[in-house]
Parts: sequence; structure tokens; C-alpha cells
Amino acid sequence: MKLEELIEKLHALFAEKEVNIDVVKHVMESYESNLDDWGKYAYFSPHRYTRNLVDRGNGKFNLILLCWGEGQGSGVHDHSGSHCFMKIMEGQLKETLFAWPHDPSVEEQLTETATNIYKNNEVTYICDQIGLHRVENESHSNRAASLHLYSPPFDIAQSFDQRTGKAFECHVTFYSENGEISK
Repeated sequence: MKLEELIEKLHALFAEKEVNIDVVKHVMESYESNLDDWGKYAYFSPHRYTRNLVDRGNGKFNLILLCWGEGQGSGVHDHSGSHCFMKIMEGQLKETLFAWPHDPSVEEQLTETATNIYKNNEVTYICDQIGLHRVENESHSNRAASLHLYSPPFDIAQSFDQRTGKAFECHVTFYSENGEISK
């Protein structure tokens, strides 16, 4: 299956009234990563990971290629009530899960609940009911890339200070859209 076929299948799934999480995960797993398919969306930066919009999913989802340089990672964050599917396209990524802060008015370190390593072509899923997470490319010699599906799409998320549990609003931006660097 080509990336374009994956996108068509996702459009068909999200045209339904109800979307089954396991079916979406299975469809994403059925796509075998191929750099020839997704390379035109892959923009890396030496300064931080990049978010590259691949498809807007008719307003029902965003499909985004995240490109992680050596040693780059996200902050601890939520998903604004959305479902998040992540497929590793190249390399491997470490995901650290955290529990939500017990009391937002009290400063306390976030509680780590699990750590997972995902390798090429593996797919994982998270939503706010599962908790918060941070994603990192721990390699100092290899880059990584991951394809994320967020449904519904969102423009604002919360980032959390791991030491204090305090949340900060952050705007979701794209480094590129449809293979073109954003202006």
C-alpha cells in the first residue's frame, strides 16, 4: 500500500459516524513505511523536531509527519481531547507516559506511569484518558520520523512542566504543509 492509499482509507473510515480506534490502528499498521512515499513531507531542523502537515482529513483528522533530529523530543503534553495515533516511519522513539496532576493548584512533580520504545512500523495510541506523554528520539546518531493522526484536529494543547505539574497553553503550528515549508 502507498501512503496515498493509506490516506484514502483513513478518509473512508472518518466519513463514518463512529470511528473504531482498533480499526484505525490496524489500518495504520497495514501501511509499510516507505521513504519514497513520505520523503517529500520530511523536513528536519537542527533546532527542534518539526511538525509537517500531510493531510487535513476533511476536517475530521490531521495527518502529520513529525521529524526528530538526533536527541530531539517533545515536552510533556496533552492532546486537547483528541485521539492520537503514532506510527514510527524511521528509527525509534521513546514514549514516557505521565499521570495528570492531582491538583493543578499545587506544585508537584508529575508521576511517570510507563515508558515504551517504539521501532520502525510500530503503531501506538494515546488519548487524554490514558494520560500525558513525552516523545523523544534518544539516538545521538540517527534521526527518526513518525506519522501522527489526531482526531479531531486541534490548534491549542497544554504543555506541562514535569517538575511542578503546571500547565501552559501552546499553539500547534506546522513547519510545512503538503510538502511545502510554511511561510
